[in-house]
Amino acid sequence: MKVLHLDTNHPLLINQFEDLGFTNHEDYTSSKDEIEAKIHEYDGIVIRSRFTIDQQFLDKATNLKFIGRVGAGLENIDCDYAQQKNIELVSAPEGNRNAVGEHALGMLLSLFNKLNKADKEVRQGKWLREDNRGIELDGKTVGLIGYGNMGKAFAKKLRGFDVEVLCYDIKPNVGDQNCKQISLEELQEKAEVLSLHTPQTELTMNMVNESFINGFKKPFWLINTARGKSVVTKDLVAAIEAGKVLGAGLDVLEYEKKSFENLFTDSEMPDAFQYLINSENVLLSPHVAGWTIESKEKLAQTIVDKVKKKFC
Repeated sequence: MKVLHLDTNHPLLINQFEDLGFTNHEDYTSSKDEIEAKIHEYDGIVIRSRFTIDQQFLDKATNLKFIGRVGAGLENIDCDYAQQKNIELVSAPEGNRNAVGEHALGMLLSLFNKLNKADKEVRQGKWLREDNRGIELDGKTVGLIGYGNMGKAFAKKLRGFDVEVLCYDIKPNVGDQNCKQISLEELQEKAEVLSLHTPQTELTMNMVNESFINGFKKPFWLINTARGKSVVTKDLVAAIEAGKVLGAGLDVLEYEKKSFENLFTDSEMPDAFQYLINSENVLLSPHVAGWTIESKEKLAQTIVDKVKKKFC
């Protein structure tokens, strides 16, 4: 196996591939066109989100046997076309699911207890105790949309709280001891917290819009550690202003580039984002929910284990 590494990852990935007898080449700077010119030489590639693996790229990858995606989502890869060419798609949602679960819980507790606001005020010499009175998670109903690796990890973290955890998923029979699967209509009727754990697909693009939000019976808190383009930001802002959404923890934003490395496609800051950064009941982080010291190692190990199982 001759493998081209297109993004930096934990060194164990290359080290263990070498132990398996693989030849590893690293190229973290060449343009996509330059990579396409030599991709026919390789049996495998390992990538995070540097660029899109489209039909043109795959047509030139005449010897490619696997694509290792060091992360969970595969939206930057033309999966159907890759499978037509018998290229194995190797992703690693098992590697960062715990990190995502912890981050989602951390965001939720921070919002409920106004920790971001309180911290900023104390640093400015303000001691506003009544203004920073929080609310408790116990007794709330938490709704999850998507109950795969990430949703299950978050539900597991919620076991220590006296909460009802419900989920909606397009796949049947995914509920377990940590979460009851219900219809979307029932979730919208009962949920007081909504957390998204969905991949980016045609079904989830712009999913959380004005109509979707207005379908909820109760005002709710939104947590999104999944994909930014699932939420229409201007509709979310309107819902926060109207009191339909009480607050939001957003690790991802619709303005991100496909590489996830930058925020805006141009220099103009959208009005909706300007509102978010000035809102006291919005918590933002730069797409790092699955981005821990531990998950970096676990993601790499997951790729190695899956490739080894398939090809060795």
